[in-house]
Amino acid sequence: MEERTARTAIPDNQLFYDAFKACPLGIAIENLEGQPLFVNSALCAMLGLGEVEMLGKHCVEFSPPEDAAKDWALFSQLRAGSIDHYQIDKRFFRRDGSTVWGRLSISLLKNPSPSMVVAVVEDITERKRAEEALQHREVELTEAQRLAGLGSWQWDARIDKVIWSKELYRITGRDPRLPAPSFKEHPSLFTAKSWERLQGVVKEALQSGTPYEIDMEILNPDSTTKWGIARGEPVRDAGGQIIGLRGTVQDITERKRAEEALRESEDKLRLLLDSTGEAIYGIDLEHRCTFCNPACLRTLGYKHVDEVLGKNVHDLIHHHRADGTLFPAEECRIHHFHTGEGAHAEDELFWRANGTGFPVEYWSHPQRKGQEVVGAVITFIDITERKLAEAALANVSRKLIEAQEQERTRIGRELHDDIGQRLALLAVELQQLHENSVILPEVRNRLNELQKQTSEIAADIQSLSHELHSAKLQYLGIAGAMRGFCREFGEQQKVEIDFQTHDLPSPLSADISLCLFRVLQEALHNSAKHSGVRHFEARLWGTSDEIHLTVKDSGVGLDRELAKASQGLGLISMEERLKLLKGTLSIESQPKFGTTIHACVPLTSGGYSMPAAV
Repeated sequence: MEERTARTAIPDNQLFYDAFKACPLGIAIENLEGQPLFVNSALCAMLGLGEVEMLGKHCVEFSPPEDAAKDWALFSQLRAGSIDHYQIDKRFFRRDGSTVWGRLSISLLKNPSPSMVVAVVEDITERKRAEEALQHREVELTEAQRLAGLGSWQWDARIDKVIWSKELYRITGRDPRLPAPSFKEHPSLFTAKSWERLQGVVKEALQSGTPYEIDMEILNPDSTTKWGIARGEPVRDAGGQIIGLRGTVQDITERKRAEEALRESEDKLRLLLDSTGEAIYGIDLEHRCTFCNPACLRTLGYKHVDEVLGKNVHDLIHHHRADGTLFPAEECRIHHFHTGEGAHAEDELFWRANGTGFPVEYWSHPQRKGQEVVGAVITFIDITERKLAEAALANVSRKLIEAQEQERTRIGRELHDDIGQRLALLAVELQQLHENSVILPEVRNRLNELQKQTSEIAADIQSLSHELHSAKLQYLGIAGAMRGFCREFGEQQKVEIDFQTHDLPSPLSADISLCLFRVLQEALHNSAKHSGVRHFEARLWGTSDEIHLTVKDSGVGLDRELAKASQGLGLISMEERLKLLKGTLSIESQPKFGTTIHACVPLTSGGYSMPAAV
């Protein structure tokens, strides 16, 4: 009873003043002009100002300029009586220029006269910072999900409530202002096949806690579709019970389209490879087969692709040369793909599954991934028929050349043995007539002219006979025959021919000798006729495995294709002769810079043999 009496004896004003001063919230009593009349210690501490300093300020002076107008508008409504209280979160200036966040509650006190305003401020700076940090993280998460095309979701299975991230709304094409569709509404989000698969994995996840990951075809509101990877895992309560699922959906539409385009491209490529008549296979850096088309299997005599895939193709089909010797992979032209070089050949064999070999023409091209060589693609064709046709054509060429040489021999002998002899007899008779007859001087002079002309014709016929059929080639060998021809040709054509030879093998086969002799004749005739100069060089020499002949002039030069078209069978004849001996003919020439004809024949050519009559 005494305690109660003591408490009630404290004046009410003093009680409230003590409570005002001790309150942890910042409190200010202001007049209707917004000037503080009383402030407590908590408010002074919050703003870093003393009580006297605060009482000398206006309420808007505690606010940043951009907030002051809005603060004063609300305060003016309070003064006008249109509102009697309001609450806002706002910033306050401190003495040091920094700001703090406070939750300001303003109420109008009407009982005092004049009326006053009580302002209560709760320091919410830390809460605001936490909210701003959370908002910043949410923005970063939203941006990260947008960049990754990855939306997140959570489903409370107990109440069938679903929460979606902003990105998931974008992926599904749904309005983000609407609630996320419940699980019962999910059939409308996917194609029937995808929805059936999703139901199965969701059921399994809820029963056994198994996470899942599946591709889903999503139905957009505009009836178009897109693809996403749906991932999900269980959510458990404090007791470990599964109460729902959470997960992500990643937009993989572009990847799916790229995969589909790649699949279509591969299908087209496979169709092309399957339908082409050329055999094609691929190898990796170890020569292992990476693919082969049906034409390749048929050509090689294999029934199943597994008999070839993964096998070392060189060891499988390219292991021996035509002469039966082993063919090391490092010597194979296809092997050069490691350096990024392609290859082409038509003088090698591939081997079938049954052990038989066949001639092929192949093309090898490096296969690159970026700048790195990762393998090669080889295309080849069986050229057995072509080789047979070429052999048959070569046989015809050989017979034609043999017939030509036989005809040359016949004509040369007839010119020498018949016409030449008859002209010689005619010259003798003219000489006897000139010496034994009494004739007029003018007739004698005419006889002298006829005798001279007859001798010149006989010499020309003899030269032509030797050119058509040179006995020197048989008795003196190729060097002597060529030297003699160059001398006779030079005298006949009034030109100079510098002929030199060295390092010739001995003996040289008759077919090579005759071939090169004919090339020399044809080359000198062409040069004398078209070069416009009177000096030529001829060189004949040998190496360990080849014999070479060059005929050079410094004349007007020629265009090789035009020469072939305009000079009849000359160049063609030279090429055909050399081809029968596996030799080559090259022509280096430019207009006004002269011409060099170069013939090369391998000493082991195994070529044709000319008739014994030559």
